[in-house]
Amino acid sequence: MYRKSNIVIKNKRAAFDYEILERYTAGIQLFGTEIKSIRDGKASLVDTYCTFINGELWVKNMHIAAYFFGTYNNHEVLRDRKLLLTKRELSKLLRGTRETGYTIVPVRLFINEKGLAKIDISLARGKKSYDKRRSLKEKEDKRSIERVMKH
Repeated sequence: MYRKSNIVIKNKRAAFDYEILERYTAGIQLFGTEIKSIRDGKASLVDTYCTFINGELWVKNMHIAAYFFGTYNNHEVLRDRKLLLTKRELSKLLRGTRETGYTIVPVRLFINEKGLAKIDISLARGKKSYDKRRSLKEKEDKRSIERVMKH
């Protein structure tokens, strides 16, 4: 009965700034106007991060635009939103973040086949500037090889 949604909002900066180690898919606690805005594609993962508060994982700075038809019931645009994961996943992530240099970064926000908003988060390690230069060089080399192969 549900149709596959093509709403996928990516955090392109995450792959550049972080070395992604483990991925998890989490549910998000949302208000009605928030899910409607996400279905319209009006959300952004720029400058978002995850943090533990009282043993629960929260996503901070995730921008979901106010719903156009929301009236006085509209949500706060940059509010903190609780992520829904199993206890095992939460404890694994908590152990991971206790190590220095590791953080939890939202990578992708999407609507699954049941119509629910899900977010892919990753345990990641920050890249140094020389790692970023190496990634840019590899990307450039890949493009030039593809260009040569086409001609």
